[in-house]
Amino acid sequence: MTPSTPVATTSSTIGKYRWTICSLVFFATTVNYLDRAVISLLKPYLETEFHWNSGDYANIEIAFKLAYSIGMLGVGRIIDKLGTKMGYAMSTFLWSLSAIGHAFVSSTFGFGVARAFLGITEAGNFPAAIKTTAEWFPQKERALATGIFNSGSNVGAIIAPLTVPLIAETIGWQWAFIITGALGFVWLILWFVYYEVPARHAKLTEAEFKYIHSDVDDLAAASIETKPKVSWFRLLSYRQTWAFVIGKFITDPIWWFYLFWLPDFLNKQYGLKGTDIAMPVALVYVLSSIGSVGGGWIPLNFIRNGWPAFKARKTSMLLIALCVFPIVFAQYLGQINMWLAVIVIGIAAAAHQAWSANIFTTVSDMFPNRTVASVTGIGGMAGGLGGILLSALVQKRMFVYYESINQLDKAYFIMFLICGGAYLVAWLIMHFLVPRMKPINLDEA
Repeated sequence: MTPSTPVATTSSTIGKYRWTICSLVFFATTVNYLDRAVISLLKPYLETEFHWNSGDYANIEIAFKLAYSIGMLGVGRIIDKLGTKMGYAMSTFLWSLSAIGHAFVSSTFGFGVARAFLGITEAGNFPAAIKTTAEWFPQKERALATGIFNSGSNVGAIIAPLTVPLIAETIGWQWAFIITGALGFVWLILWFVYYEVPARHAKLTEAEFKYIHSDVDDLAAASIETKPKVSWFRLLSYRQTWAFVIGKFITDPIWWFYLFWLPDFLNKQYGLKGTDIAMPVALVYVLSSIGSVGGGWIPLNFIRNGWPAFKARKTSMLLIALCVFPIVFAQYLGQINMWLAVIVIGIAAAAHQAWSANIFTTVSDMFPNRTVASVTGIGGMAGGLGGILLSALVQKRMFVYYESINQLDKAYFIMFLICGGAYLVAWLIMHFLVPRMKPINLDEA
């Protein structure tokens, strides 16, 4: 690739292959979340077979989160070293095997082990996805691309309630794990057929290559990075890293709560079981998908109107944080009509996904490509640790206690209060740490 030709300005002359890559990342994220959501929908079947209570389920959830956090600690570095093609493929292959392995578990302890393997292997998805987006999209399009692929987490969570209970009812809960886990191998075939880094991709036009790197001063340097990797200790010396890490630590646990406890909330609060739970859960994640894409569109619209990218990102995140707060009224509205509670929870989940599309993009805004997966991994680890603390210190103790006195609705009310305030707290801390856009220059002494 050479920088001699001006960058094209229309989609017809630029080309659209980068969106094919985005669709592959979307598919992987869909499978990733489908695999991790299966257990929440099988909880009633597994409670009956293995005699679980809320504490047993919380322990299994903690095993997943702990392993996910440990995986995040190292997977970003591995993906930065192997590159997106092999790193993403390795992660998907291993998590698909882990997902299928759940079908062959015969004890509560075995489920904890299976969830741990799934957690440590699924940790590769987001560092690889964010690195892929940084490689394939210019800065102004990254939040939109991130929002689109991140909506795969919602699509996976939509597909799960529409299929998993039906599979469990007809051919057994084991097959729900096997069928959903096998989808990862379908993705692997498509990934090796269609993916390569931009500098080596035969189907990428010169115009699109230049457009992708239109915000890079030296196009020659955009080909393949050969500079040395950066240590975690150095990355942790930057306030920008800590802004991302703390933002993930505070807000990721809220998404874990929706993913692992929403079906149980609908069961305990409204008596929904089996296939009855499909439509309410699906609606929550349909709204989440809209939020994910919308969260990418909001800053893009601000940027198109002349706003600096970082100001557009932070303003969008503040607006999104405010949209979560009404979840504190979910149970009150649910007394009027269950669907009002479902809609309010869906709006909060949509706001989380919009937030996620933007907080992920702050990494590629502030750090060079060769560190994106590493920083994303550090933040993902922090999000997992936040989820563990919430489960161990709040959910496990609180849910077991209120379940023992038959007042589980109070436990959910406390959780909704936590959900409502978490994003505003995270935004304030991030704004304090990084009040202005200051990209990291790793070549400075």
